[in-house]
Amino acid sequence: MIRQDYEYRGLLAATWDLLRGDTSTWNDRFFYKEVIARYGQPVLDIGCGTGRLLLDYLGQGIDIDGVDNSPEMLGICREKAERLGLSPQLYLQQMESLEVPRTFRTILVPSSSFQLLTDLDDARHAMRRFHALLQPGGVLAMPFMILWKDGDLLEHHDWRVMAEKVRPEDGAVVRKRSRTSYDVPNRLEHTDDIFEVILEGAIVAREHHRRSPGTRWYTQDEAVSLYRQAGFGAIHAYAEFTFEPAPLGIPLFTIVGQKLS
Repeated sequence: MIRQDYEYRGLLAATWDLLRGDTSTWNDRFFYKEVIARYGQPVLDIGCGTGRLLLDYLGQGIDIDGVDNSPEMLGICREKAERLGLSPQLYLQQMESLEVPRTFRTILVPSSSFQLLTDLDDARHAMRRFHALLQPGGVLAMPFMILWKDGDLLEHHDWRVMAEKVRPEDGAVVRKRSRTSYDVPNRLEHTDDIFEVILEGAIVAREHHRRSPGTRWYTQDEAVSLYRQAGFGAIHAYAEFTFEPAPLGIPLFTIVGQKLS
């Protein structure tokens, strides 16, 4: 059953691709493709959203399915796929109760989407579901972002403009403003986002999205421990989206763990 408080809805979903801009040269695109080349297909893209990676890989002939908990994001993905002449297999499901009809050689959870599971029990359930859906020898690849470090502010009181783009179809300005606070002992980020559409100087649409908490972060050791607890072996922590070992304390790292049997 899909929760009704899924995050990617309304203007957040509708403006997602516009505010992200061109993602074709993002490093993770090439990194995950190499992971797939090393460990094989089929592939499951968890948190596939509007199809940033899924549609690119599918267009290249990779056997890949997608999962997301937002019907709005999946709707956009289907519209984009139709324009490209693609027919992806998409599932409206949550990570922690994932159940799809086949198993995979490679599971990807891009864009740190796993960190949207703020409840630790939900996170552990999701890890067990990922492990269950892998074929022996298959891998789970997930990036992790450390969202706060010593010396950072615990709370940003002022609204900051995080993104602003002109919508091509009507010339409207689309703006995202945000403020955040951090519960450091529990590794939780609380987020406030305001989305505005401004046409000819007037705000024609406005939404306030608050998530409290919105995101959980993990140290490298904590992320590796999650993999071990779920039954993964041959666990590697890589620096950002490279195959270089991740130094301790690096703010962005990717964990790849293998289902050994």
